[in-house]
Amino acid sequence: MANEGQISILRALDSAKTQWYHVTTVIISGMGFFTDSYDLFVISLITKLLGRIYYQKPGSSSPGSLPDGISATVSGVAFAGTFLGQIFFGCLGDKLGRKRVYGLTLVIMTVCSICSGLSLGTDPKSVMTTLCFFRFWLGFGIGGDYPLSATIMSEYANKRTRGAFIASVFAMQGVGILAAGGVSLLVSYIFELHFPSRAYMVDPATSTVPQADYVWRIILMLGAIPALLTYYWRVKMPETARYTSLVAKKSEQAASDMAKVLNVDIEASSAKHDQARFSSDEFGLFSAKFLRRHGLHLLATTTTWFLLDIAFYSQNLFQKDIFTTIGWLPPPKTMNAIQELFMISKAQFLIALCGTVPGYIVTIATIDWMGRFKIQVVGFFMMMLCLIGLALPYHHWTLPHNRIGFIVLYSLTFFFCNFGPNATTFIVPAEIFPARLRSSCHGISAASGKAGAMVGSFGFAALVKALGMRNTLLVMAGISLVGMLLTLFLVPEPKGKSLEDLSGEAEPEKIKDTIVV
Repeated sequence: MANEGQISILRALDSAKTQWYHVTTVIISGMGFFTDSYDLFVISLITKLLGRIYYQKPGSSSPGSLPDGISATVSGVAFAGTFLGQIFFGCLGDKLGRKRVYGLTLVIMTVCSICSGLSLGTDPKSVMTTLCFFRFWLGFGIGGDYPLSATIMSEYANKRTRGAFIASVFAMQGVGILAAGGVSLLVSYIFELHFPSRAYMVDPATSTVPQADYVWRIILMLGAIPALLTYYWRVKMPETARYTSLVAKKSEQAASDMAKVLNVDIEASSAKHDQARFSSDEFGLFSAKFLRRHGLHLLATTTTWFLLDIAFYSQNLFQKDIFTTIGWLPPPKTMNAIQELFMISKAQFLIALCGTVPGYIVTIATIDWMGRFKIQVVGFFMMMLCLIGLALPYHHWTLPHNRIGFIVLYSLTFFFCNFGPNATTFIVPAEIFPARLRSSCHGISAASGKAGAMVGSFGFAALVKALGMRNTLLVMAGISLVGMLLTLFLVPEPKGKSLEDLSGEAEPEKIKDTIVV
C-alpha cells in the first residue's frame, strides 16, 4: 500500500506550479520553432536577389527575376517536405516516443540549412535544383518539430497555464520571422557598405555585384545556429510521463523521470495507479471508435488549420509583391540588388515587429482565461474584416498619401492572425486527442495546414494574375469567414481541463481518485 500522501504523477503535473522545467522546456522547444520559422520565411526575402543573380537578361529594361514556376517551387518546396515530415514524425512520436526522435529533427534542419546555402554549382539550373532539394529535406525536418514540440509541451504543462506554455513555444515563430528580417537587414547592410554599386537603371551590368552571391548563402546558413545551440539539451530531456506511463507502460521509469522534474518523491506505484485510472480501450487511429469519439475533432483541427495557412502563408511569402503593387517599395530598377534585399527585409521586419509578434504576445497573456475557442473565432472574424477593408477601397490604398493606412490595416491582419487561429490551430490538437495518438493527430492536423500553405505559395501569384490583387484579397477574406464558421460549429474548448479528461481517456468512475491507496 502506498503512502496516503503519495500523489498521482499525472495529477501532480496538472496541478504543478510553474517551475524551472517548464521554462527550460519552452526554451528548448521554442528554439526549434525559431529555427523552423526563420528557415521557412527567409526564402521570401531572397527570391528577388536570386532572380537578379541567376536570371538577368542582358539588355533588359528591368532587373532579372525568377520565372513564375521556379519562384513558386523555391518558395513552396519546403512546405512539401514539411507536410511529409509532420505526418512521418508525428506517427513516429507515438510509436517510439517523443524524445527518441526529437533530436533527429534538429540534425536534419541543421545539415540542410547549411547545404541550402552551399547549393552546388554556378549555373541557374544546378543552383536552383540543389537549393530546392535541400529545402525539401529542410522542410522534412521542420515538419517533425510541429507535432513533437506541441505534444511535449502539452504533456509537461499544468492544466491551468498549459495554453500559455504551448503558445510560448509557438510564439517563437514570430521571433523567427522577425529574426529573418533582421538578419537579412544586417547582412545586406554590411555588404552594401563594403561593395556599393549603382542602381539598375543607371548601370544594369554592375548593379548586381559578384559578392551578392554570398549574401543569400550566408543568410540561409545562419539558420543552422539556433538549432545547434539547443541540440544537446533536447536529447537530454526526459520522456514525458504521459507517454512513458500511459503508452509505453513503464511505471518505474515514469516515476523516476518525473521525480527529478517535479522535485518530489514519486514511487512507481503512483504511475501504476495512473494506468489503472485510465481506460485500457486502446482503439487505433483508423478505427470506427476513433471516428465516433474524435472524428469531428480531427475534422475541426485539419480544416481550420488548412484554411488559416492559405491566408497566412500567402500574405507572408508574397509581402514583397503586395508592397510593390501599392508602391510602398521603390521600383526595382531604382535600386541595386543588395539595396532591394535591404528594403524588402525592412518591410518584413516592420510588419513582424508591429503586427506579428504583438499578436503572439497577447495570445500568451490571454489564452488561459479567454480560451482557445473565443480567440480563434475573433481572430478569423477580424482577419476577414481587415482583408475586406484592404480590398474594397483598394485603389484608395494605392495612392501615395494613403499607403501608411494600408500598412497599418495590413499589419492588423497579422496581429489578429497570431492573436487568433495561427496560434490556436497549433495548440488545440496537442490537447484533445489520446496520449497514444496525440502526436499523430497533431501531425495530421499540421500537415493539413501545410497543404494550405502549399495552396497559398503556389496559387497566390497565379490568383493575383488572374483576378488582380483586390479580388485576391477578397478571396482571402472569404477563406477567413469559412474558417470562423467551422470554428463555431466544430472546435471544442480545452481551457482548464486535464488532457485525459479532454481526450476521454479518464474513465468517469475513476476520475475522483486523486490519492494512491
